[in-house]
Amino acid sequence: MGILNCTPDSFSDGGCYESPEKAAEQALRLVGGGADIIDIGGQSTRPGAAQVGVDEEIKRVVPVIKRIREQQIEVPISVDTFYAKVAAAALDAGADIVNDVTGGSFDPEMLPLVAARQCPYVLMHMRGSPSTMMQMCDYSDYDGDVVRGARSELAQRVRRALDAGVPRWNIILDPGIGFAKEGAQNFEILRRLPELTARHIRSAPEKPAPGNEESEEGFVDEDLATSLVNYPVLIGSSRKRFIGSVTKKPDAKDRVWGTAATVAAAVQGGASIIRVHDIDEMVDVARVSDHIYRR
Repeated sequence: MGILNCTPDSFSDGGCYESPEKAAEQALRLVGGGADIIDIGGQSTRPGAAQVGVDEEIKRVVPVIKRIREQQIEVPISVDTFYAKVAAAALDAGADIVNDVTGGSFDPEMLPLVAARQCPYVLMHMRGSPSTMMQMCDYSDYDGDVVRGARSELAQRVRRALDAGVPRWNIILDPGIGFAKEGAQNFEILRRLPELTARHIRSAPEKPAPGNEESEEGFVDEDLATSLVNYPVLIGSSRKRFIGSVTKKPDAKDRVWGTAATVAAAVQGGASIIRVHDIDEMVDVARVSDHIYRR
């Protein structure tokens, strides 16, 4: 999934593709580099970002989607929004997927819309809003286990989506790397990604002793709102701050190779979709990782 930000204030490439013409050119570059999906966003969701209204977001994304479709670019288009009205306008303009960082918790009309349109829906784990989420990184209710917390809260949101009429097969899970999660917590999610959609989760991240892999000992007694087994997973770690904290690269554009490590980890962990800025490099990383870990 190639990222196409039509915003002036995104953390990595804000202001680069605000015109429909420039955005369409970038879409062609993304597809040429190997992108299977283009994810278009008209609102920055970086920590502390100011919220943009519905009308402004529609003005940013809809002309871009129309221009891309006029150019006969046929790959699926995802719209990155938490507004139902923006999602509806984008779908009408030619988008195929709704990517909602709030998992349906912000706009009460989002889940009914997705159910009615029968479109794929990326349901992400986040707490609060972009302006408050980094004050909500405490997972003490889950004994400090961020994976357990994200899993439980995702299950609650999936249950609400199912109850609203969204088909199970249209839901894609996103654990929300960088959203209501501090640096070490993001690495923990990548390290333990298979547990997100496992039948059980262990009380500690340590591997079981050799020969004891099938033992029930050490499993947490969870009461999930619904099973997450076999849901596809999307990972969006590209250029994010937690990578720069390790590589000592304050400029997001310098985090390409740190991002590559997270992409390899995501592929190893079973992710189905990787959301990235640097499409040429990350397509190679994903393909080679796929041959190492999944063949």
